Amino acid sequence: MRLDGRRESSNVDDRRKMGKTGKAGLGIGGVLLVAAITYFTTGDLGSAISAGFKVAQSSSTTTTESYTPTAEEEELASFTKKILAGTEDVWTDQFKKMGKTYHKPKLVMFHGAVNSGCGSATSSSGPFYCSADQTVYIDLEFFTTMKKQFGTAGDFAYAYVIAHEVGHHVQSELGILNQAHQQMSRVSEKESNQISVRLELQADFLAGVWAYQDNKMFNSLEQGDIEEGLAIASKIGDDYLQKQAQGYTIPESFNHGTSEQRARWLKKGATRGDLNEGDTFSPAYNQL
Repeated sequence: MRLDGRRESSNVDDRRKMGKTGKAGLGIGGVLLVAAITYFTTGDLGSAISAGFKVAQSSSTTTTESYTPTAEEEELASFTKKILAGTEDVWTDQFKKMGKTYHKPKLVMFHGAVNSGCGSATSSSGPFYCSADQTVYIDLEFFTTMKKQFGTAGDFAYAYVIAHEVGHHVQSELGILNQAHQQMSRVSEKESNQISVRLELQADFLAGVWAYQDNKMFNSLEQGDIEEGLAIASKIGDDYLQKQAQGYTIPESFNHGTSEQRARWLKKGATRGDLNEGDTFSPAYNQL
């Protein structure tokens, strides 16, 4: 991506250097599957983050430490701030065109563990959006883990992660997230999972719309960028992850969508850029 000269968002709370009380035990590798499944969350820790958090806690001990970011991580911090700024510019403009006001989310950078408006979480949960405090949370070491464990790297792949979580904030701003969560609380687990898939695929689409509009504003995309995003999308589908973990899939347990679905909705947003084409709730579930 071309980001030279781009502004950095000021809506960032950097908690990485703060002394923390965290959890150590299974580690990021030991909970890779859970981290992968949960890293694109809906903001509802009860259904989206708790699995990874509980696994991370299962054989943990409490430690207290301070942290000094590496030079590489500081570059990622600057990158993250620029991407967040880009989402602010794009969604402010898109909401203005709809006659609405976009309220910018906060982004918290943390290391190891964090307290959010949705409760406590560890880096094992992956990046997540909390609708209770309208904040995106991310441990930047996740990008290093993503590169090592998924074999996928590149600045747009990282930008996709951030833009997806901001996509959940866009859903919150439009009232979609709250309505979906209310519906999820009234239906069976299988039906709740299907609603979650619809939310996640729409957030993928919104990440794609951001990429399209950001490129239109700033000429930010380079050749191969979209392919980087599609590559990581193909590694985080429920079917791919379940096959990697157990050799078979349980479709009724899917809560983020298949690899094909995630890549397709991201590509649709990135190639069309039209917010009106992102309705994942009207089609029949088997047509997503």
